[in-house]
Amino acid sequence: MNDDHGRGYTKPPGGEIPDLAARSRTLLMRGRQGALATNSVRHRGWPFTSVMPYAVDDISPLFLISRMAIHTQNILKDDRASLLVTLSGGTYDPLSAERLTLIGRVTPVETTPQIRQRYLDRHPEAERWVDFGDFGFYRFKSEELYYVGGFGVMGWVTTSDFQKAEPDPLAEHVDGIIEHMNRDHAEALRLIARRFAAVESSLVTMTSCDQSGFDVRAETGEGSVPVRIDFPEEARSPADARRILVTMTREAREKTN
Repeated sequence: MNDDHGRGYTKPPGGEIPDLAARSRTLLMRGRQGALATNSVRHRGWPFTSVMPYAVDDISPLFLISRMAIHTQNILKDDRASLLVTLSGGTYDPLSAERLTLIGRVTPVETTPQIRQRYLDRHPEAERWVDFGDFGFYRFKSEELYYVGGFGVMGWVTTSDFQKAEPDPLAEHVDGIIEHMNRDHAEALRLIARRFAAVESSLVTMTSCDQSGFDVRAETGEGSVPVRIDFPEEARSPADARRILVTMTREAREKTN
């Protein structure tokens, strides 16, 4: 529950308290870019916001930026910044999508082979400019984070909790799972929603997935509604998730027939 400093979180009535630190690490790993707000040199006292691709080194976002960029000029004068990372809400309400705001400082880091490769693994297109003389790597060191997981799930996360949290084991594979299920198994999702969530719908679209289950949007007679469907067991790998979803589909079809 919230304390006098606003830390903590809220949760829906009767809902389980989520691990906001683990969710935050998972979201940071899944994302590829954020909106970086720096303190403007040209317009003192005003924030300047720009798109910022990043990779993750341990728990820290890594930036590859040019000294000529306005955000870099701002950082070199005042290293305080914030980074907003969010996943698209698609055609649905963007306020229902997860987002994470990191508050901290951005400082230059030495270009090592490990740093260089970590960034290029996430952004291979940067191979074209990574060795330009005016480009360098910068690390965002968080001092506190604020996570929002949709309506009713939000709160501050300390850096110590963030450091200790384990990201979801499916984090780096979620986009592929979602794309595969929505493209190739739309009917299976509809049957699973009927069997395991008692939802009758004309179309079910997976919107997120984690080790405990997945979220969908179901098109019903009352409109588009969000639905959470739990896995019967924890999925610790993409292979686990595939096996569990196949089993749930089989059971849903048997019950339908």
